[in-house]
Amino acid sequence: MATLNKTIPAKKKNKDSLFNRINKWLHLWLGLISGVIVLIVCVTGCIWVFNEEITGLLEPETKIEKQDKPVITPSQLSDIAFKLYPEKIPSYAQYQQGRTINLNLRGKKDEGRRGGGTSLKINPYTGEVISKVVHKKGEVDFFRFILNGHRFLWLPYAIGRPIVNYGTMVFVVLLITGLIWWYPKKWNKSTRDKSFKIKWGASFKRVNLDLHNVLGFYSLIFLLFIALTGMVYGIKWYSEGLYWVTSGGEKLGDFQRLESDSLALGKFYTPQKAMDLAWQKVITRHPKSQGFYYTFPDTSKAKATINITVYPNTGQFYNNIGYTFDQHTLKEFKREGVYAVPYEEAGFGGKLRKMNYDIHVGSILGFPGKVMAFLASLIGASLPITGFLIWYGRKFKKKPAKKEPVLTEGGNNKANVKPRAKIPVKKVEEVLE
Repeated sequence: MATLNKTIPAKKKNKDSLFNRINKWLHLWLGLISGVIVLIVCVTGCIWVFNEEITGLLEPETKIEKQDKPVITPSQLSDIAFKLYPEKIPSYAQYQQGRTINLNLRGKKDEGRRGGGTSLKINPYTGEVISKVVHKKGEVDFFRFILNGHRFLWLPYAIGRPIVNYGTMVFVVLLITGLIWWYPKKWNKSTRDKSFKIKWGASFKRVNLDLHNVLGFYSLIFLLFIALTGMVYGIKWYSEGLYWVTSGGEKLGDFQRLESDSLALGKFYTPQKAMDLAWQKVITRHPKSQGFYYTFPDTSKAKATINITVYPNTGQFYNNIGYTFDQHTLKEFKREGVYAVPYEEAGFGGKLRKMNYDIHVGSILGFPGKVMAFLASLIGASLPITGFLIWYGRKFKKKPAKKEPVLTEGGNNKANVKPRAKIPVKKVEEVLE
């Protein structure tokens, strides 16, 4: 039997190394600094994951059964829009099989798409207008509001966007430091239970600690994928560096701006005719595509082009194929860059970049992947809360009142102090663990 005093050296051995102390310090303070950012980005992210499904449930009239006939042409959409709003012009149309065509209109003098607009939901086979929504300048719908919070925290874009981008990078560091902190020094039944199970019958503090540690571990790999793919959209050096590494040293390349031949204005096709012919070319090549997105050329800009993108699968974007045409001559431009190469022909880096959005929202694995992305984002939103409660409980916990020794009158007080019990070394080490 060994006394308690003999276990003191063992206790010293359990002290954290310098690396672990730095790791814990980083995890604590980076978590406190970025907690609100992570909370907002994760909550808005898990809502956005199911934006299409939620919209479908809230707008059942937009569900259209697939029919064995072609969808209406761009010129037919333009005619429908002109009859309702002769003062507006079509901006873009998007479609997903099983739903209505969403046609966006803008004023003839509007610059870009930020000056309000009108949205028409149209039956893709009959041309019937299912709904009309007029947006005031600066007005956004619910999911655009959610996306704005996800991307720049509803702050001015130039301020909020960098905060979200680098806040996400801090979150990646938090996930790694959290894993290091979580990893037990010893693997035994006790540590396995603490690391992988939530003790629901314990005190609130213990359950909160388990929620932070256990759920954080289980969601780690999913949150890393979500965060790392999210940074592609906002941090240029990271985006270029990731592509360079995954492609074997290839350069990502700058955005390619293609222009129509302004000297051919009015010589060959009217804008509607050109749009229909371009559409017919694309849909002939991809008769089984389940969705599309195309922009109408801005007739006030002679160099504007016709852009058409088709989506082979509903709800997925990684294997989309895009085309660009001259609005005057209908010449098809050869696109360059990572997004111009068909998914099947791309290298590993190109495939990964084209899959980036689908990985980010989980749709790369279909509906089950979206469910996993939703749950992971929900857990990610809980981590700043449970982490703060852990820190607050330890920082401001009430210290137990010290008991004063009972003194006997006129007696030898040392005689009234009970000697320390001898405790086996093994028992003490278990306590210290």
